[in-house]
Amino acid sequence: MTGRDIISEKIHSRHDPKWSWRLWAPEGNGSLLCVACAFEIIGDKDVSSVRKSFALSSLSGVLTSSPGTLRRLLQQDHRVSAHFTVTLLRMLQTTEDPVTLEKVDQVLVQLLLELQSETIFRFVLDEINKKLTDQLNLKHFLATFNFLGNLVKAVPHVAPSLVTHVTLLDCLCSALLYPDEALKTSIVYVWLQLTSTPGSSLVQSLPLAIRDRVCNLLLLTLAHANSLQLIRNCVGLLLQLVQLAEAVSVLMNSPVSQIMCDESEEILRNNSQSLSQNQEQQPSDHCPLPLILKKLLLSGDETLQVTSVKCIASVLVHSPSQYSNPFIKADVPEFLFDRLACSSNDVLLWSLYSCLLLLTEDPLFFSQCHSVYGIESLVRSLKEALQLTNLEVPKQGFLLLTKILERQPPSVRLFPSRQGFSAVSEAIGAGVLSSCLLVAMQSTSAAAALFRLNHQSVPVQCKEIEGLIEAITSRFPELTLPPHAHLHSSRRTKWLDPSGQATKSEGYVLQALACFQAACRLAEECASEPVLRENTFTSPYKQSTTQDSLESLCQCLFRCCDSIWIPTFTRTHEYVPSIQILEHFYTILSSQFTLCPSLMPAFANKLASSGFYRQCMEHKGRLCAGNRNPNLNAACCDFLQKLSVCLLSQSDYPSGSHQHDVKEVENLLKHALPSLCCPVSNWRSLLYECQGPRATQYCVVIILHLALQHGDRLLPDMMVFCSVLWLLHSVQEQGNCALPHSVLRSALYLLAVAQDSSPSVSGVPLNCIYKALSSCQSFSSLYFHHTQLLHFICRYPELAEKFGPQVLELWLMKKATDAGKCMAEIQEKGENQQSTADEKREHEPDTETTELLTLIEKYPAVILTLLDIVCTKEASLAQRALAVFKQLLHSQRDFKTDLCENLRPALLQALQRFNMENMGHGQEQAAQVNSLPLVLKLLCVMQASDPPSSSHYSNMEGEHFKLLYHVTNIAGRLKPTNTESLLPAINYLYCYLSLCPVDCTDRAVSMLLSSSGLMGQLQTVFSSSAPSLSSSACPPLALLCCCHLLLSSLITLQRIHSAQVNKCITWSLDEAVQCILVRKRKTDNLLLVSSLRMLQVLLDADLESAVVILTTGPGLVGCRLLGVQDGALYPLGFRGAKCLSTALAELFLQKHELLLRASVNCLSSLLGFLQRKSPATAKEVVCQPGSRFLLQCLLSSGESCLLYPAILQLITLLLQAGGTAVLWEADLLQVMEMVESKGVKDLSKEAAQALRQLLTLVQSKHFLNTEEHKQRVENMMGALEPQTEAESRSLSSALHLGDVSVCLSDFTLKTD
Repeated sequence: MTGRDIISEKIHSRHDPKWSWRLWAPEGNGSLLCVACAFEIIGDKDVSSVRKSFALSSLSGVLTSSPGTLRRLLQQDHRVSAHFTVTLLRMLQTTEDPVTLEKVDQVLVQLLLELQSETIFRFVLDEINKKLTDQLNLKHFLATFNFLGNLVKAVPHVAPSLVTHVTLLDCLCSALLYPDEALKTSIVYVWLQLTSTPGSSLVQSLPLAIRDRVCNLLLLTLAHANSLQLIRNCVGLLLQLVQLAEAVSVLMNSPVSQIMCDESEEILRNNSQSLSQNQEQQPSDHCPLPLILKKLLLSGDETLQVTSVKCIASVLVHSPSQYSNPFIKADVPEFLFDRLACSSNDVLLWSLYSCLLLLTEDPLFFSQCHSVYGIESLVRSLKEALQLTNLEVPKQGFLLLTKILERQPPSVRLFPSRQGFSAVSEAIGAGVLSSCLLVAMQSTSAAAALFRLNHQSVPVQCKEIEGLIEAITSRFPELTLPPHAHLHSSRRTKWLDPSGQATKSEGYVLQALACFQAACRLAEECASEPVLRENTFTSPYKQSTTQDSLESLCQCLFRCCDSIWIPTFTRTHEYVPSIQILEHFYTILSSQFTLCPSLMPAFANKLASSGFYRQCMEHKGRLCAGNRNPNLNAACCDFLQKLSVCLLSQSDYPSGSHQHDVKEVENLLKHALPSLCCPVSNWRSLLYECQGPRATQYCVVIILHLALQHGDRLLPDMMVFCSVLWLLHSVQEQGNCALPHSVLRSALYLLAVAQDSSPSVSGVPLNCIYKALSSCQSFSSLYFHHTQLLHFICRYPELAEKFGPQVLELWLMKKATDAGKCMAEIQEKGENQQSTADEKREHEPDTETTELLTLIEKYPAVILTLLDIVCTKEASLAQRALAVFKQLLHSQRDFKTDLCENLRPALLQALQRFNMENMGHGQEQAAQVNSLPLVLKLLCVMQASDPPSSSHYSNMEGEHFKLLYHVTNIAGRLKPTNTESLLPAINYLYCYLSLCPVDCTDRAVSMLLSSSGLMGQLQTVFSSSAPSLSSSACPPLALLCCCHLLLSSLITLQRIHSAQVNKCITWSLDEAVQCILVRKRKTDNLLLVSSLRMLQVLLDADLESAVVILTTGPGLVGCRLLGVQDGALYPLGFRGAKCLSTALAELFLQKHELLLRASVNCLSSLLGFLQRKSPATAKEVVCQPGSRFLLQCLLSSGESCLLYPAILQLITLLLQAGGTAVLWEADLLQVMEMVESKGVKDLSKEAAQALRQLLTLVQSKHFLNTEEHKQRVENMMGALEPQTEAESRSLSSALHLGDVSVCLSDFTLKTD
């Protein structure tokens, strides 16, 4: 052979040039190939093995580098190729050099691959078969079998020819009995390559006898194999065979004795014919394959372990129920679990999971406790699997865990201890948080199976369950849920691609819902099993403080449902989710009503107001009509029933019928909801069906009511109103007026709330409503606290006449109940804060009162009904009605109707009735005591709110004078101890005199002064208020104040009209002054105000009046004979004047505005009295050192106090009476500076008027000497003029201080 050319120089010259070929090379001159030279060298026995090896290598290189060249040369004569093939086949048996032998195998395979001829393939197989037939010793056929295997592997087209070569196949089977393991390895290699050839029909094309022999011989070989390569080949072949069901049947039914004994080929051949007949008779316990594979599992070779596990899985997949039993009895699951615990190979783990998954289908797997044995190994392997990059492995592992948890018999616990349950919970939690959503989905499914009662330890590990629930819900924000149904169909199809993220997300939601439902079911079961909730070996103290409790679990479930599940579901409810998702979701919602009953009222309100009634009913109508999806229908019905019952349970219905009504609704919904499977839009037609199912119609009415009550209008208001009205009519047409109690209430609610969007009814429709409401024995049982009910009943006179009083009473009773808690809170804060709160509530009415005021404005006839309540009902109810009247009258300017004109006739009738009854019995009746005070209070409030009119008061036949007459008589006849009625009566008389125009009071004051009973009552009150009497014997302070105020008005008006006095009243001037001087700190401000008013009126009258006989004492005039000064001032005296002025000076430092006004007016009257009786005394009183101290205190009190109208008026009085001796120029300048700093425009009208009076006095008396100061006064006066004309302040004619109404006109600052 030359260096580059593939020729032999010695023999090349005698070869025909047609067997030569110049090979192409990139550099231009290719080498020369002579096929004849190469073949002759290879076939010559005398040529050394080195030269043959070189020639073989050269041919191999040509076949590799120049494909097609050798084929073109050999196609010139097929005999040459056949001869060369035979030569190479012979060399496979005769060559001993392993290198050369390898080259022969390589070239032969390359040559046949180059030729690609069916003929040559068949020729090679025939040659091999002939040699095998002729030789008894197969020792030299090792290379031949290796070549045959390599040929089948390299040239797949050889396999079909080999499958049909039965003789050769039979020889290959027989060769497996040869004791040489290397030979067996090569033969098994041939069978492995043959069965591994692409094309599923090749193994099935094998003759049945051959295939059965191969299976049996394979088991025999594998059972006795020692070399690793043989075992690998056998296991590889076994993996290929078990893909075929028929082969598996042979392998699993092969008898142990036949495999374990080394029999001859003839025996095997004979037995193979009868094997199929005996297969059904062989017991499965004697199958050797599980034992063989179990032995392979114990090997340290992971490849063998993987393949053996795949073999087991391939066998089981054909028929788990048929083939799993032998494997389980051979304890294969135990070995599989052991492999799980010590392997991190992803392929092996996946195979083990798959194999065990198939074994779990056999109940024997669990009865022999393989699941209990392997659960710990499985959990540990899952933690390892989650660290792998191949996420299919943990997915398969969690699938296995799921099946074990689902199929485990309840009688055998997997987790008897807390540690085991905690470990599996931790593994599942890690799986839920996996980056792969499919792994998380399968882990969630495992969690659902774990939440079965039989898997729980005692006590139940609620904390672990909470952790899993929170982990599952924590993934919701990252989900990509499918789009809404209104998207284009092609776009939605793209979203719903099975491999898309949206589909995976929807699958996860489904699994999570199933898991959450399982957790809710577990919590319900634990609640009914006390032994599961506590550990009997744990102390009660630790049990009460632990967070691992069922209550904590229930709250966790509710929290997740409320904050995660419902928002997620609501976000996607516009599209139609899967039926399973809906079923799980509504079941979960139903469970919450059982798990957390204390949280359900607020939860139910939230669901109803969020549109869950509409949503659930639409799902029922769309998916459950026509008896479809009964499970979903049942879940929806259960949810709607529990939601409705919860909403009804918290309604403010009367307690007497409440429980009965709730039970009635529960039964009605239970029987009627399953059949209500139409869309909400069809409910109108359902209600209009005269012969329709009544129970279903009633169910619709109740649901419409509950949904509307929480703001969810399922149908338009007008449609609801007409539909309900028609239903009432159709029921009555059938002769049945009495609807179920709860249905009638719901119908009334719908009619009332929907009335604004509907026209008024009359005639037959109104008669239907009247009959329906009248059919109920007690209207109070139909009442619901809603303003629309008031308007609905009062809107129609027919209904208002019969049901109006009851509705108003129930409304006021509810108002009183709500006010009770508020009053209790106020009483805890003290008397002062209580009076402040009362004052605030009077000016700011509550919601119920505001609604009644609106009702009265719209329907004035309600006033008479309320008045009837005041006069005839119990005190608590009448008191609430009276409070409404107070607010009504205080805000009279907001109404068009003259409320006072509407009230006076009714009040007059009430008073006439009282007078008649009193005259008939001689005294007031006990039953009237509760109502008379309220009528008098209402009259008093009305009098204080009614604007004065001369025409009304001057007419003696008018209602005003008649009311005054009856009140005067009643006041005179009342017992002195009946202060509850006497107080509003005296207060009314006072308000009448003070608010009535002066020119119209002559007849009124004459009538009062002529009433001996009234004057006696006043005398009794004054006599009972002596300081020497006990506090229990004294009249209430409010009554004493009213008597002072009434008496002061009588004294004033008697002077004006010179009215005749039949009975005088004795009043102690000494006690009044001592009260103001000594006991003022312990005296109520209102009593001080009324006493000062009384003193002011008496001083204006120079302490002389036909109405009053004043008594004095040593405290005023001393104990000695009266001097000139005391005589002039009698009965006040000089000492009394100084004491009174001192007491007034102390009162000026108070911050009570009304008390300041009364004090200033009293001082003004006192100074006037002194000026008239003793000017020197007046000067002395004003100029005493206390006056200067008082001014200094006022000047240093700041702007807020100094600029009070009363304080400005006080400064004017002191300056006018005392001059600069009391008020210095610097003091006046300080007052002016404060006025300038505040701004004249910001002063109130009274303050501006008082300031003007002060400045006028300063100008007239020239108290300021400098021109600058005079100019400042002129500028200030100029600024006051336009201000006083532009600003107007309208004060109420009366001020309500508790139960006393004080006329502000009596406390207007005196300007003269």
